[in-house]
Amino acid sequence: MCRIREGLGEGAGRWFDNNISRVVEDGNDTFFWEDIWVGEVPLKLKFPRLYELALNKKCSVAEAKRDIGAVGGRERVWRRHLFAWEEESVMECSILLYNTVLQDNVHDA
Repeated sequence: MCRIREGLGEGAGRWFDNNISRVVEDGNDTFFWEDIWVGEVPLKLKFPRLYELALNKKCSVAEAKRDIGAVGGRERVWRRHLFAWEEESVMECSILLYNTVLQDNVHDA
């Protein structure tokens, strides 16, 4: 199964990623940067610079909504202060998080 997920083996391609989807409910069991939960690629590929600067690369969607999506408190999210062009990417992430409605007491699937 791991070899299939990594795209290894005969004819496997990206079978796992192409046939499995993630449903975000409470956001606690979905990795914000590494899982494909919005769009067609992980956010670490869509926002590589922010991923590089993130202190917690294994944060959940719920944690990211609380930390990145919040107006204040972003200084504990990044390794350093962000440049203006990096802040624009943060705004894009914030919009994704703002449009995500988390369901308390319903686990991700």
